Amino acid sequence: MSRLRINTPDEAELTMEHLYLDLERHIAASTPGLCPVDMQISFLRLCHAQSCGKCVPCRVGLGQLVRLMTDVLEHRATMETLDLIEETARNIEVSADCAIGYDAARMVLNGLKGCRKDYISHIRKGLCTAGITQPVPCVAMCPAGVDIPGYIALVAEERYGDAVRLIRKDNPFPTACAMVCEHPCEARCRRNMIDSAVNIRGLKRMAVDHAPADTVLVPANQPDTGKKVAIVGGGPSGLSAAYYLALMGHKVDVYEEKPHLGGMLRYGIPAYRFPRERLQEDIDAILSTGVTVHMNVNVGKDVTIRELHERFDAVYVAIGAQTNKESGLKADGELKDSCVVSAVEMLRNVDTENQLDLKDKKVVVIGGGNVAMDCTRTAIRMGAEKVTVVYRRRRGDMTALPDEVEGAIAEGAEVLTLGAPAKIETDHNGNVVSLLVQPQIVGAIDAQGRPRPGNASVDPVSVPCNVVITAIGQGIETSHFEEFGLSVKRGVLQAMDDSLEGEIPGVFVGGDCVTGPATVIRAIAAGKVAAANIDEYLGFHHKLECDVEIPPADLADKKPYGRINLKELNGSERKDNFCHIEVGMTKEEACQEAGRCLRCDHFGLGLLKGGRESW
Repeated sequence: MSRLRINTPDEAELTMEHLYLDLERHIAASTPGLCPVDMQISFLRLCHAQSCGKCVPCRVGLGQLVRLMTDVLEHRATMETLDLIEETARNIEVSADCAIGYDAARMVLNGLKGCRKDYISHIRKGLCTAGITQPVPCVAMCPAGVDIPGYIALVAEERYGDAVRLIRKDNPFPTACAMVCEHPCEARCRRNMIDSAVNIRGLKRMAVDHAPADTVLVPANQPDTGKKVAIVGGGPSGLSAAYYLALMGHKVDVYEEKPHLGGMLRYGIPAYRFPRERLQEDIDAILSTGVTVHMNVNVGKDVTIRELHERFDAVYVAIGAQTNKESGLKADGELKDSCVVSAVEMLRNVDTENQLDLKDKKVVVIGGGNVAMDCTRTAIRMGAEKVTVVYRRRRGDMTALPDEVEGAIAEGAEVLTLGAPAKIETDHNGNVVSLLVQPQIVGAIDAQGRPRPGNASVDPVSVPCNVVITAIGQGIETSHFEEFGLSVKRGVLQAMDDSLEGEIPGVFVGGDCVTGPATVIRAIAAGKVAAANIDEYLGFHHKLECDVEIPPADLADKKPYGRINLKELNGSERKDNFCHIEVGMTKEEACQEAGRCLRCDHFGLGLLKGGRESW
């Protein structure tokens, strides 16, 4: 009689597992700007290799698609070939026996729809339209285009002041981005092919910790142009534009509604993540260029946008997104105003006389983004007895950074997922006693690739609470600007194109008031773009140079190394105060982490466009 045996992986199976991991790393480190036709052929070949071969659509059809698309890539196809590719893919999609054929065909159809210009360009010109304008992945992924390999090399040599100067060439908020940037640059770091992405934000933090921004001199302003520019909004986008315009020689006036500059950097990000004195370092450096600031001025009440347009040669509107969106939550009775508040209101009033009283109260925070996590962790520090996050999707679908979610849980927060807020329950005095939450079930995948939740066939759950904080998004106050003649669509101001110029000559719009609530680095990038285009509109073409000498790339062997992550204070130490929770790198750690950089600006990809000289 035959005996059963435990099935253990043999050497070939283990080798294949490593090959799959290697393939995943290469995909994760793919460079923006690669030919979409070439990429789709590569994925199609991989799918074809996975076919079991039992059904004709997979075994034969995918091979035919590879052949047809290769003809496109190699300039042998005609426009009729595109019709044949589409017809073949649709036949495979509806007739394949398994997901391999179906998904492969759908991928081709999606690529043909979204990248049709590239297919046509290959057929007619033998060229791809997706040229690599910035070959270094981390720089390409940075909205502001900061020279990341350059400042990493400077940090490695402990030239921290030069690193800050190099960062500031493209980003006048080096400290802010060292503290709170979502570091999209790390998403395509080529180091992912070896182990994991370089800790780019952590190395920037090393630079600003050892060379604070207000101690590093800004470049000298270029000669006075005689032109005047008004900036509406003193947040990261407005101040970035003001900084570059002042360096170009224009006279810049910033109009800010609040008593302090910084926008959501000051009024939306808690001090435990970004100490106010560190924000002031960036602001003081920006103001040292000679920017004039008008505080406590409401454009629309104290001065109109029309008046600014008449008095100045150009205007940049960067008012941000600082109003709350209505939650639509209903209560079963009278409701006291202090029981349900927006995230914007709560965070704005921390450390002011209007601070929300959360001492010994049960708090529910509705939302799953970074702002919701900020509210959660702030409520804990304000003495709340218990804080519960209610989110209608799964934890993995949260838009908040994983570190922020884990940090909130470590500090004692409870996360209730797959629960949609249904109704606020109150007592006879109008006090909140609980939030009724309807359990959800995940369903079809939406356009963002997340399962769309729907009501589950179970009874609602009652979550006891005294205060409800809604963190479901921010809005923009656009009425005054709309009356002036600026276009508004879906609650945000409209620019004519990527130049950020509005429909009224001389008026530019950018930042969160155009994109909706976004990241700090995207707001900074919008300010940088607006400054360059305003300069062109005024009849100039100033170039801002940086004379920092970048260290040459070394030829050291880049062996696999573990990534150095920034540490945080223990949850028990940090949850009772607003002291900065993140601990920077030591010099030893920074030197080792900087040494992991592959210097793509000099090797491999950087050679495609001649390296840094072509940036």
